[in-house]
Amino acid sequence: MALEIRQAGPEDRDAVAGLLDEAFQNDPVSSWVFPDPEHRRAVHGRFLGVFVDVTLADGRIDYAADGSAAALWMRVPAGEHEPAADEVDVPALMRATADPDNERCEIVGRLMDELHPTHEEHEYLLMIAVDPARQGEGLGTELIRPVLERCDREGVAAYLEASSPRSVPLYERLGFEATGTRVQLPAGPEMVPMWRKPRG
Repeated sequence: MALEIRQAGPEDRDAVAGLLDEAFQNDPVSSWVFPDPEHRRAVHGRFLGVFVDVTLADGRIDYAADGSAAALWMRVPAGEHEPAADEVDVPALMRATADPDNERCEIVGRLMDELHPTHEEHEYLLMIAVDPARQGEGLGTELIRPVLERCDREGVAAYLEASSPRSVPLYERLGFEATGTRVQLPAGPEMVPMWRKPRG
């Protein structure tokens, strides 16, 4: 049975943030940002909620109708981006919102920004989350595939950062390739930037 997908709205904000919180509790990057598991459980949802707020404002959240999976997408134009005076500094907001004394909340976003491609317009998969009880069922692939099919029709590339080595093969099966660079977190794990050329 095909996964029923709809676009999330503001009314889904807390549910999507809760799904991200559960799905990424034991992720290598989240564990680096918040090394203490008890503290992570207390603040992690606020940290990831910033991603949800930014995407609801400027992007699109594809959401499984049964609440089992969500994908956060942003269309990024080509060229270096000069922030406007009133533009939100997302890494700083993540730190201020979740854990002001924890500089890792901000560092992770800054390092990701440094390596984000600027040479070509693309769809950016900020995050994808699947309910831990449903992982391994192929829901992530079903959620991503319609966007990649649209990218192919429109001739638009796609980009993401794989936050764990085990997710790299999944993205490779969908046509993504490692860029050859790494987001190296200080004394922590690597994230793998991956790029997907549109298929003719």
